[in-house]
Amino acid sequence: SVVNLISEVCLFFWVSVCFSMHLTQTAIQLSPYSGEKATFSVGGGQSSPEGEDPSVSLFREYLRLKTVHPDPDYDAALRFLDRMAEELGLPIKKIEVCPGRVVAIMTWEGTNPSLKSILLNSHTDVVPVFQEHWKYDAFSAFKDAEGNIYARGSQDMKCVTIQYIQAIRRLKAEGRKLMRTVHLMFVPDEEVGGHKGMETFVKHPEFQKLNIGFALDEGLANPGEAFTVFYGERNPWWITVHCPGSPGHGSRFVENTAAEKLRHVMNSFLDFREKEKHRLNTSECFTLGDVTTVNMTMVKGGVAYNVIPAEMDVSFDLRIPPTVNLQEFERQIKQWCKEAGEDVTYEFAQKHMNQNVTSTEENDPWWIALYYLHCRNLTLEKEIFPAATDSRFIRAVGIPAIGFSPMNRTPILLHDHNEFLNEQVFLKGISVFERLISALASVPACPAEA
Repeated sequence: SVVNLISEVCLFFWVSVCFSMHLTQTAIQLSPYSGEKATFSVGGGQSSPEGEDPSVSLFREYLRLKTVHPDPDYDAALRFLDRMAEELGLPIKKIEVCPGRVVAIMTWEGTNPSLKSILLNSHTDVVPVFQEHWKYDAFSAFKDAEGNIYARGSQDMKCVTIQYIQAIRRLKAEGRKLMRTVHLMFVPDEEVGGHKGMETFVKHPEFQKLNIGFALDEGLANPGEAFTVFYGERNPWWITVHCPGSPGHGSRFVENTAAEKLRHVMNSFLDFREKEKHRLNTSECFTLGDVTTVNMTMVKGGVAYNVIPAEMDVSFDLRIPPTVNLQEFERQIKQWCKEAGEDVTYEFAQKHMNQNVTSTEENDPWWIALYYLHCRNLTLEKEIFPAATDSRFIRAVGIPAIGFSPMNRTPILLHDHNEFLNEQVFLKGISVFERLISALASVPACPAEA
């Protein structure tokens, strides 16, 4: 009858409400995230009250930590990492490599700890922001209607830090046992050259104890469908050329002036810049990492409008690919200075000479593990990293390293205004790392390890 039908519908509705309340109460009790109340999503995983994936919430929390230069709050990052280590059930070790500069390392011991380990490296610092150029507060981790998360560090490289952590969380939750030990390393000061971070730490006894066989570090976003992997880096040379000359009154034609020499030096460097830019723009196979970039960044000289200066300086930022003979290139610089005039000299503020690259040969066991992703319907594009990361210090001590940030369909916005990462791209990256870490930690023992 109609009455019976109405009674059945009401009963079904009451049972559904009670069951839903039970699930919600259970989720509240199970939520590990800072006492927040959580509910179960349709897929069975936990999510925030707004329906946000807990990994995304964790990512946004980490982005709000102001580890920004010139005064990064490293203590806040270390407290956060302590909490993560406790949640993962992993020991964490802290090494102060320089005053106020601490490297933190979580370790998941493998079933065969005598084998070479896997390093998952990330840096905790981020570059400064010019807030007036941002749509939202650069440290609010604002998420728009499309799921784009705006924050300094969203691409460089706090995303990778949380993806490592969440990938390990998933593997442990699945009860996985990895053959090789995995170290998660969190280093300071990468954004200011790494001198008080990775560059110093690779010489530290604690680094040697890690017994690293292969390392992952940061990469770049890819606007297309593919994911970019970086097997080497260009060497940064920061050079200042000093041009002395005859001083005098600004009303005269003085010979042998500093400015004339400066112009010659500038022309030599910038003419070379044009040639390299032409090579890049006319080659279908070159990327930015395959050519030498030259940028004039500073000019100094003069004290008054009517006084011809006795010296002028010009500074350049050079990024040189590993295919270039560095000794020959420096001889070219010497020749440019000689042609500019007498007593023109130069000095380096930074001069990296290591040209180690990581093997991408088809028979390389580490590359085979990476290529496993390619076989899982992910397109990989190999490149030389156009700038500089901590990978250069790792490769310099003979450890193969690959730069990889799984961000496809994403504009490259590191160090830019309105840096953002879409939450779905971020979440996919966790799954990518879950498979990759498992594959790397399962690479069979090589003859040297047997």
